This record gives sequence, structure tokens and C-alpha cells, in this order.
Amino acid sequence: MASDDRHDSAPDLRILGDRITLQPSGFVEPEPGTVGEDGREQALMKNMARFRSEPWRFLREVSLYVSGTGWRAYDHVIGQPIFYSGFSEHIKTQVMSATLLQTKISQLAEMRVAVEEKEGLLNKNDKDFATQRAQRRAVLVQSLQEVAENLTDNMICKFESKPFIRGAYYMVTQLLLRAYHQGIHVSSEEVLRLRKVAEEAEKKKQSIIFLPCHRSHVDYVSLQLLCYRLGLALPVVVSGDNLNFPIVGSFLQHAGAMYIRRSFGDDQLYTTLVQAYIDVMLQGGYNLECFIEGGRSRTGKLLPPKFGILNFVLDSLLSGRVEDAIVCPVSTQYDKVIETEGYVSELLGVPKKKENLADFLSGGSSVLSLRLGRVDVRFHEPWSLRGFVNDQITRHSKMPSVINVNWRDTKNQYVRQKLLRSLGYKVLADINAVSVVMPTALIGTVLLTLRGRGVGRAELVRRVEWLTARVRAKGGRVAHFGNAPLSDVIERGLGVLGKDLVGVVEGLAEPTYYAVDRFQLSFYRNMTIHLFISEALVAAALYMRVKQGGGPAIQDISYRDLHDQVFFLSSLFRGEFIYSGEGLVVNLERTLLGLEADNVILIERDEMRNITKVGISAAERAAGRENYDFYCFLIWPFIEASWLAAVSLMGLSPPLGYKDDIWVQVSKAQNSAQLLGKTLYHQGDLSYFEAVNKETLKNSYQRFEEEGMIQIIKSKDARIPPRLRIAPEWRPMRDEKTGSLLASGRLWDFTEKIASSRREGKNRRDGATVSTRVLKLTDELGRKLFDEAVRLEEAKGKGSAPVRLSYEEERSLRRSMREQKRKRSLDGRAHL
Repeated sequence: MASDDRHDSAPDLRILGDRITLQPSGFVEPEPGTVGEDGREQALMKNMARFRSEPWRFLREVSLYVSGTGWRAYDHVIGQPIFYSGFSEHIKTQVMSATLLQTKISQLAEMRVAVEEKEGLLNKNDKDFATQRAQRRAVLVQSLQEVAENLTDNMICKFESKPFIRGAYYMVTQLLLRAYHQGIHVSSEEVLRLRKVAEEAEKKKQSIIFLPCHRSHVDYVSLQLLCYRLGLALPVVVSGDNLNFPIVGSFLQHAGAMYIRRSFGDDQLYTTLVQAYIDVMLQGGYNLECFIEGGRSRTGKLLPPKFGILNFVLDSLLSGRVEDAIVCPVSTQYDKVIETEGYVSELLGVPKKKENLADFLSGGSSVLSLRLGRVDVRFHEPWSLRGFVNDQITRHSKMPSVINVNWRDTKNQYVRQKLLRSLGYKVLADINAVSVVMPTALIGTVLLTLRGRGVGRAELVRRVEWLTARVRAKGGRVAHFGNAPLSDVIERGLGVLGKDLVGVVEGLAEPTYYAVDRFQLSFYRNMTIHLFISEALVAAALYMRVKQGGGPAIQDISYRDLHDQVFFLSSLFRGEFIYSGEGLVVNLERTLLGLEADNVILIERDEMRNITKVGISAAERAAGRENYDFYCFLIWPFIEASWLAAVSLMGLSPPLGYKDDIWVQVSKAQNSAQLLGKTLYHQGDLSYFEAVNKETLKNSYQRFEEEGMIQIIKSKDARIPPRLRIAPEWRPMRDEKTGSLLASGRLWDFTEKIASSRREGKNRRDGATVSTRVLKLTDELGRKLFDEAVRLEEAKGKGSAPVRLSYEEERSLRRSMREQKRKRSLDGRAHL
């Protein structure tokens, strides 16, 4: 398994404690005593000593950090000056004096004075009215200034003390690398490139905006450690204020965290304050780190981009307040993610606990005893944000459009939204492009894409080898294996995953491995799915015919039917996966040709060489459909989740005796869908327990809202949770006598279209089962939703919300529906 692939050609820079080692491509650390002195890698710095084994050397190392000797002083970093006394006050002064903020404070004060005039609190007939008005306005301005100063102080990062950051680096490195005992790896080629870019950015006083994926709290820790050790100015990390709890919050703030609210609401002052702070950082050339997905991914794959901070950054650029900034997408991959057990609980419906010091300390102490392998950080080639914007404007200006838009008018909201969306998805694509597939992800993927209860050691090795080759063929990167036997690499990966995820049956003809916790293991499988999403969609579309059984001729599918189902599925999962920007026809043809070259499918063509029919090849059938099944197994859990979400919508049809205008809480509807899924799984009507994943169900509901299938209203009153109802044109019919849901209509047809690519299980058959027992269960759960909503409102009980809309909410709904319709028309994307 020695790697000679171009994607794996750059050596690693291994950071482990105080040691930095430049390793050749594919290096795997040998066991002690197995390699002679001449064969060992040359460490550029000595190991950090342990107190128990080398107390005097340990004390000397600590003194080097305390005194700031050599590189530990952090004196000659690439970037703008940070970590000096008075830094925070300097930044705060710049934020508070920003023209943008002062203008907004004046506007808000003026608006409040106008309200008080209207309400008669200021009498225009008083002879000294002008003086009173000016005094009142001055008081309001002063009050808003004080509020803004307090908010700024709580928000901004505080790069004040070098002794602090030296000590923090030492402590955090020791803690992190006890858990990830094999260190942090990066590509030396990427690091050298990044340093060169940073040097140019420093000269131009430009910021580097690091945009990493987000799977763990370790993400920002590892990037800060890398920047510190490589001599780059630490980035200011955008963090949710949920992390700003006693002791830890202050520690993180002095190490680079800036805290912002999860939701800004209609708070104009706070919104402008965040914009002013972003402006100050970008104008000053300070580095910035923001997680493109917003929160941590609980599923293992990339989440759709969140545009909050990106919107502020783009506004700084488009407004002309900032000339340019450098964007650097970052991928952080793990052998094992610390938080996966907690993620599983959340995804199964257990409410997320608020962060606190007790959990932080207890969780941290338990992590120290773990051996979680290594962390791989990869930096995409940085690029100019100004250059990206200019390229997008030029490209869109040349493209034919159904609407008349001046793409050079960057104040136009439609233009801005297009630029913002393109920016977000480009970053995600860049992250996927440099992501490294870890051995644990390969093992998890293989175990969850094979039929049967378990897999023997030899078969596991064979399929991991096949998957490794497929990852590289798709342009992906695999963690460096070096000359170590693949069986050893797999053994290491199994050890990291542990017996709680992967079990082994001993005493057989050969060790046989099986997935113990499929739900948690799916986190690692999802780390590879982005590479094969096109093949998975084609396989699922072809499955419409394959599941019908019969001979090969019966299972073939026409190109038109295949195209239509791939079109439908790709649109259905638009919020789940990142697609190539070349369009469906180009992607589909390239995918079909690739599968044909791999001898997975057989393609029939007409005399003009146009594809007319597609089927599974004879060679693939002879091999037990193992490669075709692999692609199906990747996508089936997501198809089941979307099917489950669509079935749950059937229950949102008001029961007989209820009016059509009853609204139920979004969270309760989604909880009901999850309960339905758990029930169907244990009754055999659902093949994958991962389908009850709360994150995937939420994504499906969001997709349904985008298509106008459901309508969601959000009240201005924060105490009233979002509510929904099924759109009238999608509402299923009921039997007039019995009140039972009828298996017909637009929503039923939509659900059946998803089901046509759904896995046919051993314990159930689609069609009759769904239209009777499953539909009845859905209806019963739906009735409970309506009954509870009405009962709670009448009793004014805890958790109650109005079941009908106010006049203002109705107006807001109509505006929202018009805007969504307009957006769907302007976007011109595939619709369900």
C-alpha cells in the first residue's frame, strides 16, 4: 500500500509535543526497536520531556516556555502585531469610533426620539422643545454608546499577553496530544505555500480568513496550535456565546475567541457592532477563523454553508470598506472524534446540554486516557476574495438570464445573495477537495456497505483496498499508509474505533468483524460519501428496476427514466450534499461512463452513440453486485430519512372536525416524525436506524419548506416557537365517512417517487403495507399533534403556542410565500 499517487505526494509535517518531523509521503511511525538508527526520521526538535521519566529535563523545558526562549517567544510571527499590552483597548477604540457604528447609534437615537414625540412624551408646543429634544437625543446616544461598549468588551478577542499564550500553548498541547497520541499531521507542501501567502498578506496588510469544516471542538484548538508552532499570527475565532461560561470563556477569549450570539433577531445595534468589528479586523489585516457550517456536524459529512459571518465579510468587501482578503479553506480529519457518543444522543432526540465548567472538566479528564490516533489538517490553496467576486460577476454577466440583472451592481440584494451562495459552496467544495480519508472512515464505510452480519479479516482487507483505490481514482486523498502492510493499518484503525463500535467474533475459522453501533459508525461512513454521491444517485435510480427482480432485461432502465429519477433525487438532497457545478447532464454522463469503465454497468447506445438504456453488467452480477451494492448502501439511509419525513407530512393533514388553519410547532412535528421512524424501524418497515437522525429529518423539512410543501411561520415574539402547516395544495385527502387518510394525491405520489429508490427489506414490501398500516400510524401520531396543540393553547400550559395566526403573521406569511416563489423562479434550479 505504498502511496505513489499524486494526491499523496507531499510529505507530512508531524507535530507531536515539542517535536516537529518532516516525513516522506506515506510515512508510518515504526514500532520501537523495529528500525535501525539510520532508518528513523530526523526530528528537527527534541521530544518534550515527562516529569516522571526526566524531571530535570522537564523543568528545563517548562522554563523555556516561561522565559520565551527561541521559537517559544512567539516574537517574529508572520502577520500583524498581536499579544501586546493594550491590544484589546486599541481594537475596542477602533470599533467604537467606526463611522458605520456611530451612524447607526445616531439613527437609533433619532428613531427613538421620533417615537417619543409621537407618543406625546415630548411636547412640540413647549417653548424649549428644541432644547429638550436635543438633550433627550444626547442621553439616548450616550446610553447606546455605553451599551455598545459593554457588548464590544464581551465580544472581542483579547490578544494581550505573550506569557499567557506561551503557557496556553504548552498546556493545551500536552492535553490534546495525550488524547490524539499520534500527533497532528499537515502537508509540508501546503504549509510552505501558506507561509508564503501569509508573508505577502502581511506586506499588503490583508487578512487570511481560515474557513474550516467543523466536526469537533478540537478543530479550532488544532488550528491555533498549528498557527502558533508555524509562526503565523493566530486567527480570531468566531465562536458562539454558549462557550462563554466562567473561567473557560475568559481563557478562550484571551486565546483568540470572539463571542457572538447564535441569533441576532432584529437587534440593529448588535448587528452593526458585529459588522464594525469584522471591518476593523479585515482593515487591520488580522487573521480570522470562521466555521463555514456554523455548528459542528453531528453526521460526519459537511453541512450546508451558514452565511452569517460570510455575509459580514462580503459586505466589508462589496461596500469598499475593505480592499481584499485571502480565503483559506481548511479540512480537519480525525481517526476518531471525541464527541461522537454525545452526537448520537442528540440525533436520537436527547436535548443538547448547555456547556458548563463541570462537564468541561469531567469530559477533559476522561479524554486524557483515550488513544484516539491522529489529527490530519489540510490547507487548500488560498485565494483572493476580491478575485473570486470579480470572476463571479464577469461569469454571470456573460451568461444568458431570464431576468434583467446588472451583475456589477453589488448593492442589488439578488446579486449579493448569488455571490454569497457561490462563495459558501465553493469553500465546501474546496474543503472536500483536500480532505483526507482516515483508516477509521475506510473501515466504517466498508462495514456499513456489505451485506450480511459480519465480515472476515481477509474480506475486510480486500474491500478496504478496493475502497482506497476508488477514493484515489475519484481524486480523493487517503491518510498516508507508507510501506506498512494494509492489515496493520486496519488493525490500528480497529483499535482506535474500539470494541464499542466494532466487535469481533473469535473462535471461528477467521476473525469476523461486525458493526456494534451502526448509528455511531455511520459518522465515519459519511466522511467518504461526498466522493461517490454521483455514483450513489445513479445506483439508487437504477434500483427502481433492479428491485422488481426478474431477468437482466427486465431490470434495465431507459436513459430518460434514469435521468428523471437522478434529477429528482439530486434535487431532493440539494441541502445534504455538495454537487459539481457543471450541471446534471454533464455529471450524469461522466458518472455513467465511469461506472461503465469500472464494469459496474452496461450501456446501450443508438447509432448516434446516444445512451438509450442502462443496466447492471454481467461481470458485476457475477461478482454478486458487490460494487453496485456499495453505492446503494451509501445513499439508502438518506433516501429512507427523506421518505420518513415525507410520510410524516401525511399526518399533518387536519383530522375531520379540525379547521385547516391550525398550526403545530415545528419541533413537535419533527419529534413526531422521529417517533414514527423509531416505531417503523422496530416493526420492520424501516431498514436503517440512521434514518431517524434528527439532523437529516430537519434538512428534509427545510427542503420541503423551500419547495412550498410546508409553510413555516416564525413569530417576532421569541417566546413563541416556529410553527408549521402543510400547504393547502399538498394536503392529502381523507375519506369523508371514516376520516382516514387516502393513499392518493400529490403528496402520496411524491412519497412513492422517493420509495421507488428505497431499499426493499426482507420484512416488508412497499405499497400495500405503507398505504394501510404505516399510513394509519402516521395519521394517529398526527392527530395527537393537533389534539395537543389545541389542548395546550386552551389551557395556556407550558410549551403552548397559538394554533392560529395573528393578522400580522398572516401578512408575513403572504409576503414570505411570494418571496419564496420569486426565489424559486430566479434561482432556476431543479425543483421537486
